[in-house]
Amino acid sequence: MKAAVIVFPGSNCDRDMAVALRQAGADVTMVWHKDADLPKVDIVAVPGGFSFGDYLRCGAIAAQSPICKAVVSHANAGGYVLGVCNGFQVLTETGLLPGALMRNAGLKFVCKTVGLNVTTTESSFTEGYKTGQVINVPIAHHDGNYFADEETLVRLRGEDRIAFTYAENPNGSVADIAGVLSDNRRVLGMMPHPERAVDEGHGGTDGQALFRGLAGILADA
Repeated sequence: MKAAVIVFPGSNCDRDMAVALRQAGADVTMVWHKDADLPKVDIVAVPGGFSFGDYLRCGAIAAQSPICKAVVSHANAGGYVLGVCNGFQVLTETGLLPGALMRNAGLKFVCKTVGLNVTTTESSFTEGYKTGQVINVPIAHHDGNYFADEETLVRLRGEDRIAFTYAENPNGSVADIAGVLSDNRRVLGMMPHPERAVDEGHGGTDGQALFRGLAGILADA
């Protein structure tokens, strides 16, 4: 599996993402936001952090970076994309995923480990889990309150595209949504950080199945 991790000014989880991907067997290339082209890769990871200082709207400036045009093209061609935390925000701003991430309902930055319900295993990202399984994954965000209108929610539910929900909602997200899939199921955006849950020394390994499952699928492709 070949992977690219996008790096913006303000990214702070890019190396964590690279470590998690490499641990799963990926050959990882770090790609700067000003690059116009991607190397030939199977998956692009858009990491967490505070791209461009979260000015304007979280992810809005990053979504206009030259590399994001290549990320959109990669996704539209059927490539895999994983956006975590700020990366999820970027993917909604590019239009690759529906909805928007707003300020947490409690108006405070939230940093803790939370329980996530695995709501579908019908994706390469989640097939390493069991439907209904509760996994423990860290969150760290100020603008993780997912919003989508009722029509979009009906579509997400009807197409089984809600990947994860919070066991206890920490930020006010509509329908407790923590992560959603694109219509072709090859783009996943999620606010929790699976790359921070791949090493027992960091408090848990519930994120490993996501990366290993993805690596296995792409190795067989």
